[in-house]
Amino acid sequence: MEMNRETLPERPPLDLTVRVGCKVDYETTVDTPVLVVFKPRQDEFQSIRQESMRFDPELPATEFEDDHQNIVYRLTLRPGLNTIQYDAIVKVPGLSEDFYWLDEPVPPYLLPASVLRYTLPSRYCDSDKLLDFAWDHFGHMDNGLPRVLGICQWLHDHIEYRTFSGDSSLSAFGVIQRGYGVCRDLAHAAVALCRTFNLPARYVSGFVPDIGFPDPGTPNDFHAYCEVFLGGRWQIFDARYNTPRIGRIRIASGYDAVNCAFTTLYGQADLKQFDVWAYQVDPAEVRTGDPVDLSKRLCGTANVIRPQH
Repeated sequence: MEMNRETLPERPPLDLTVRVGCKVDYETTVDTPVLVVFKPRQDEFQSIRQESMRFDPELPATEFEDDHQNIVYRLTLRPGLNTIQYDAIVKVPGLSEDFYWLDEPVPPYLLPASVLRYTLPSRYCDSDKLLDFAWDHFGHMDNGLPRVLGICQWLHDHIEYRTFSGDSSLSAFGVIQRGYGVCRDLAHAAVALCRTFNLPARYVSGFVPDIGFPDPGTPNDFHAYCEVFLGGRWQIFDARYNTPRIGRIRIASGYDAVNCAFTTLYGQADLKQFDVWAYQVDPAEVRTGDPVDLSKRLCGTANVIRPQH
């Protein structure tokens, strides 16, 4: 039976399988401390069934949870070539993420204390500088889902996506002034504009496979988007694609990109290789540690393939 919102279970069925991971090589001349964020959390929308990680050459790593409940690894790169690799098989719902949208904005005085902080300006989401712009462009919209969708639509239409145009010094205010950027910039702008209306919003990094979505023909990469707190839960919105996706896997969240960087280097290191993968697979045929083989990819077309086992 096809599900609708009235019959949606509290925990959605995780009926699709996605392989995600990355391999990054850094070269250094001296010991260089680094923080690494690449491991997704277990939750009701993503279940890690297999995973492996590697820090070479035999780099000791410690794991901790930061203030935003992200999993962080702390280690020190050694002189020479260093490899950081993660590979996982993750179960996800086979439903488009807009299936879970609710239009129920929560007034600030009712927000949980842990959520209230995401209404405030931050380094890259400088909502205080965007108040006049936000009210001029979106003040006429109903607060809640219509306003969030209106913000994402405007950004999708007016902020050009340009590969390799990222600027680590640019905030949301600067992105809107400049008129172009990468997914990080679109996410910062969406978060900041939502915050101008007291809608709690946070920056998120994750993997986005092309399930039910035509292959864009570009290499895989980590992707940035936003989550807005509506109806008592965090909900996904993505101004870059502006199309609800299937199988998105969340890695980290925070005030802005500072809390979600894949690596934070305390020194100098040269990036020599950077590979990311995120594609749907048949769990009977693919396991972690196998070579990354896109011939076994089940996504990249408008049709959603559901292996039967």
